[in-house]
Amino acid sequence: MFEVTPRIKLYWLGHASFKLDADGKLIYFDPWKVKKDKANLILITHSHFDHLSLDDVRKIQTKETTIVATRDTASKLSGAVRVVGVGDKVEIEGVGIEALPSYNVGKNYHPKTNGWVGYVVTVDGMRIYHAGDTDALEEMNKLNVDIALLPVGGTYTMTADEAAGIANGFKPKISIPMHWGSIVGSEADAHRFRDLFEGETVILKPED
Repeated sequence: MFEVTPRIKLYWLGHASFKLDADGKLIYFDPWKVKKDKANLILITHSHFDHLSLDDVRKIQTKETTIVATRDTASKLSGAVRVVGVGDKVEIEGVGIEALPSYNVGKNYHPKTNGWVGYVVTVDGMRIYHAGDTDALEEMNKLNVDIALLPVGGTYTMTADEAAGIANGFKPKISIPMHWGSIVGSEADAHRFRDLFEGETVILKPED
């Protein structure tokens, strides 16, 4: 667990899955292998099985839960679903949500044409960026965020070196490497990122 502020706590659930506890409001990013819970918001970056897990969504979805997802992903979901595309900005339950581009350059796992996204969530004045499955993108240089959750595992996303390079460009106050330790990537990738990133790096352990 990482305490963002006394009112905001961030939990890494492994791979690219996070839970944000914002003063009791629970926001999940790409829930995967999660425990039963009651989410206020669920944000899905794209439709690959390790990011859109319907079994995991069911574990944390209630009648009051809002799910934010791209159109192709939303078609697989039920309940209160808010469809977003790249560039959209919405506010749900006082939480600001921006959908940003997330895609590969030079490989075909996450084509730009799919319109998949990362998110910037603003809670209690803090801007937290979940990059989704992406390479280092020119668009990232425009980011203004406090915390960046960045994939470092390579193969399907940017490598630790590429992630550190782009993060040194947009300069988040804190970076947290993700997308390692499960399907691809290792703790060595997280440490490599920390060695190269010029700001503060927090390497989290998955929650039990």
